[in-house]
Amino acid sequence: MGQFLNKGNKKFAELVTSKYFVDKTVLINKLLKKDGTEKFICNSRARRFGKSVTADMLVAYFSKGAASKELFEPLNCEKNALFMRNMNQYDTIFVDIQAQFVQAKKKKLEPSNYIEKILVQELRAAYQEIVSEDDTIADALAKIYNETENQFVIIFDEWDYPVREIEEGSQERTDYIEFLRGLFKNSDAKEYIRLAYLTGIMPIVRTKGQSAVNNFVEYTMTNPMDLAQDIGFTQEEVWFLCEKFGMGFDQMKEWYNGYNLNGIAMYNPLSVVRALSAGRFQQYWATTGTYGDIDDLINMNFDGLREDIIKMLSGNRIPVNVSNGKNDLQSFKNKSEVITALIHLGYFAYDADMKEAYVPNKEIQEVFYQYMEDNENDNLSRFMRFSEKILNAVMEGDFGQTARLIQSVHNDFVSGIEYNDENSLSCTIMIALISAFRYYHKPIREFPCGKGFADIVYLPLRNHPNRPVIVVELKWDKSADAAISQIKKKQYPESLREYAGDILLVGIDYDKKTKEHVCQIESLGL
Repeated sequence: MGQFLNKGNKKFAELVTSKYFVDKTVLINKLLKKDGTEKFICNSRARRFGKSVTADMLVAYFSKGAASKELFEPLNCEKNALFMRNMNQYDTIFVDIQAQFVQAKKKKLEPSNYIEKILVQELRAAYQEIVSEDDTIADALAKIYNETENQFVIIFDEWDYPVREIEEGSQERTDYIEFLRGLFKNSDAKEYIRLAYLTGIMPIVRTKGQSAVNNFVEYTMTNPMDLAQDIGFTQEEVWFLCEKFGMGFDQMKEWYNGYNLNGIAMYNPLSVVRALSAGRFQQYWATTGTYGDIDDLINMNFDGLREDIIKMLSGNRIPVNVSNGKNDLQSFKNKSEVITALIHLGYFAYDADMKEAYVPNKEIQEVFYQYMEDNENDNLSRFMRFSEKILNAVMEGDFGQTARLIQSVHNDFVSGIEYNDENSLSCTIMIALISAFRYYHKPIREFPCGKGFADIVYLPLRNHPNRPVIVVELKWDKSADAAISQIKKKQYPESLREYAGDILLVGIDYDKKTKEHVCQIESLGL
């Protein structure tokens, strides 16, 4: 057992005994069925989505010399002939690329050469009569296979770190690409590799100079294919954990649900586990890093980027083209590339059927709002303060001020083509009241209550029970009074009493000819 070669099953054995363990071992059965060109796999997911845990599982299963039969026996994987025949039968190389780059820099060594040298040393120790100290890693693997027919499983965690974080054109990045090319693109690779499994955050981008991994099949946050539910927690798995530990599933869902992978609702495991451990629903995402990603990307301020981010934070969705995404965090050309990067990083979610991006849950909302509190002078922060003025005007019943401020939001956020679209007014109201997140759940459109459906309803959070329910009814070319009358006629307030004591009725009319807004506000007490 070495630092990289055949590390064994200790880490996975510790995980299996954890009280928060979720069994994802069916992934092994799926991978075993992939052969030929399919056995080169790049499975990218957002941070803290369980990528490294999965890598530990694969190391435990494939590593030659480990004895994992009893470990896997009670787990969900199908123990068929294929599974049993491949267990612990392969020399398995595992490298945490980011960790080794950091280690090499501490030693003032070139990272790719450092990694390759240690790998060759460990292979030479295991195959003294075959491998020489002058061999490259590819030479060593090819020679071992030719002499013994032993195949290798190669697992790189955070494979994309040098591409994602190191400036394009740097020698370190160029050397790393050459290292990958030598290992995976030579003519012998298909023979000496049984499985190559790369995990990272950003997807592979097929560009000149990065063709070292273009023979890999990609599974991403935007296109996870048949591995959608194998990284991260499914809704059923989260529900089971909530039942087991007595946590409220509805709150768990609101805080951490929202990632849509092939139509499957997926949760970030780190946040779920920390909520279970602490017994508290809050934002755990940013405790694992900084706001550097969104700070740098948002401040690029491509045309319309700020507006689209605010639309998503308010609960709306925006169309996005993810086909031209980047795998670094420097060379962006337009806002679609920035938003696509934020999807892969986990800050936004993506609906592949509708081709729309959106903020997945309350936790990510909190990440952005905390970012805005720490960056008071950027465009997002300034708009948040503007939204707070609108919310205060609503609470104070100042319908004139409310109408004027909503008019301003409508002018800024809705294009001339969409201005008279009926859906645009709903979007405008949600954008205008974006600051309500501090006191309210995500706004609900077409909320069923009374004898119909309220256009927009804001329900107060549990820790703000004194806040009124806000019911918004929208009209076009009629009157704000007519909107208030409809709320009462259809008995919306009666069915909303369970959520709060007071109810605030907000009627808004938009005149398509004059493009003016008129507002009426009425408070109903207990």
